Amino acid sequence: MKKILLLTCLLSISLVACSSANSQERSEADNKIKDLAVSEQNGDLDEMIESLLNNELLVPIGEVPIPLDNPMTTEVLELGKILFFDPRLSGNNEVSCQTCHDPELGYGDGKATFTKIDGTEGLRNSPTVINSGFYTRLFWDGRAESLEAQALGPIQDPGEMNQPLDELVDKLHAIEGYEELFLAAFEDGITIENVGKALAAFQRLIVVNDTRYDQFLKGDRHALSNEEIRGLDLFAGKAFCITCHHGENLTDNEFYNLGINSDDIGRFAVTEEDRDLGRIRTPGLYGITHTAPYMRDGSIETLEEVIEFYNRGGDSHPNKSIFMTMFMSELNLTADEKADLLAFLKVLGGEPPIIEKPTLPGMK
Repeated sequence: MKKILLLTCLLSISLVACSSANSQERSEADNKIKDLAVSEQNGDLDEMIESLLNNELLVPIGEVPIPLDNPMTTEVLELGKILFFDPRLSGNNEVSCQTCHDPELGYGDGKATFTKIDGTEGLRNSPTVINSGFYTRLFWDGRAESLEAQALGPIQDPGEMNQPLDELVDKLHAIEGYEELFLAAFEDGITIENVGKALAAFQRLIVVNDTRYDQFLKGDRHALSNEEIRGLDLFAGKAFCITCHHGENLTDNEFYNLGINSDDIGRFAVTEEDRDLGRIRTPGLYGITHTAPYMRDGSIETLEEVIEFYNRGGDSHPNKSIFMTMFMSELNLTADEKADLLAFLKVLGGEPPIIEKPTLPGMK
């Protein structure tokens, strides 16, 4: 009996030892497989990074261009800030530039479309002021070719601020303190041209730059997570974003009809060419997490929905741009790819400067 018990114990020990050895071997094999997978993924990621860093359409943002005839002096910037927040630039003394471009709302107004001075709804979303100094053409339809010209547009527009420009000069002269502010900024004092210059100079302060995306392009390979790098690779490849969103402000400054069904005639209002019906300027993407809702009519509330819009190839406007029709009818992004692309887009949000309302002249 003792011999049987001894043999049984020895057999049990042997089986346990074999089982333990097999388990260890399996674990080591599993770890080797995992290591190989990680190594392969890292290799793919390294290739992806090299490709992205060598892509000439992807460049870090630089300094905002400043016109030679409108230097950003302290006095000009202070005047521009005051004018930006002053509702007396409007015909009813109630609407300022800040009304539609609120610092707390990504320098937009958080609405689908802007509210006209008479309380009715306009056709377009209020575009953010963020990085507006980088555009070569302003407004959704590109009707202004400089920030100085753009700054005066909403003031005189009957639907926006409804203030005739020739009357604005007299109005500002009548407000105690403005003449001194203008003379400190400009030798010729209060003029309409100087109103535009001061507002434009101030808007050039509203920038988002040096995001982790920019740091990555400058050589910091660890600035972006693996997920964000994959998202940037999709942005530059399968998702076709880079076709229109490239360069230092991630816009080609061109005009497209994305298929959005709207009564807005877009660029056609400027050129009166049939090909421009419904076309709008490509917006830059810096500050994007702060500027919802999206698209020129504010019809899309989240970045997730923006991705879905492009993934299905946009909507079905009869003048839809041929590029959308030919190459983006369906992107067929997977759920993981959508998540990666979203992660990258969020990097572009950055931190817009928050500028508080100054004390206005003539106000007690």
